[in-house]
Amino acid sequence: MEIQSNFSLKKHNTFGIEAKAKQFVAVHSVNELKTILEEYKSEKKFILGGGSNMLLTKDIEALVIHIDLKGKKIIKEDDDFVWVESQAGETWHEFVLWTIDNNFGGLENMSLIPGNVGTTPVQNIGAYGTEIKDTFVSCEAMNIETQKIKTFINAECNFGYRESIFKNEAKDQYIITSVVYKLTKRNHKINISYGDISAELAKNNITNPTLKDVSNAVISIRQSKLPDPKELGNSGSFFKNPILLKSNFEKIHQKFPEMKYYEVSETEVKVPAGWLIEQAGFKGKRFGDAGVHKNQALVLVNYGNATGQEILAVSREVQKTVFEKFGIHIEAEVNVI
Repeated sequence: MEIQSNFSLKKHNTFGIEAKAKQFVAVHSVNELKTILEEYKSEKKFILGGGSNMLLTKDIEALVIHIDLKGKKIIKEDDDFVWVESQAGETWHEFVLWTIDNNFGGLENMSLIPGNVGTTPVQNIGAYGTEIKDTFVSCEAMNIETQKIKTFINAECNFGYRESIFKNEAKDQYIITSVVYKLTKRNHKINISYGDISAELAKNNITNPTLKDVSNAVISIRQSKLPDPKELGNSGSFFKNPILLKSNFEKIHQKFPEMKYYEVSETEVKVPAGWLIEQAGFKGKRFGDAGVHKNQALVLVNYGNATGQEILAVSREVQKTVFEKFGIHIEAEVNVI
């Protein structure tokens, strides 16, 4: 393990923001992580995964610990299900493709989401009608203070829409080191009802889709709407889709009958934030090197040399304008550092 000083984080965040870490170290095993936490007990620490869900607005005056734990394996199986464990530093999309190659079902709708496996429970990531909580069994996490490993089962994680215990009660207390998912081996629950998946499959004359077909459809849709972070800095969806009480939504809907929405419960509806932002006139709008993507208004982008502060300013202008127009507050999904 080599600790480096004044380390550039430009290649370690998908926005491609230039920011420096006071100190930086990559850990490749649980033992290395334990050693670093013990030796630098009194130091301020910043835990870094794939860098896909954060906006750096300043240099990090701390020891940045990059979680680079690799490995995946089957830990048990029966006729119908398989339990697979992935280390936290595995790239999420590569892990999803590995499950599909093995004909394990459950993650295919979340293909091409940027980031690493270790951050998936933190955000309860999701796409096209599925979320991590649907297949998540447990994760192992190291207590930063004591270096003890604790297992969190699904029920303990308090999963909500882009929420978990790791963003709330246990925030900054644990580092996730591995995650276990329960996936199907047969009788896969193919979910093509959400978004454009069924239309994409129909376009390719697929009437009886496999896991791979669904994954390919999702990849195609995402690539048509979302920029590749390697080519244009971004962190995927910057904002959460707001969830409103039906009683409040009905008043807004009367003023804006064209507003799209999805029922999420008997009392709540979800409104697509991308639609709100587009209607507010921001889709494709550019402010210097910061802007809103031309194909998907949910995505804020760095056209080259934008600072985190400049992208943050765009996000706040979007929030302000959407609230003034519709009376709906949209929250950032991305962690602003």
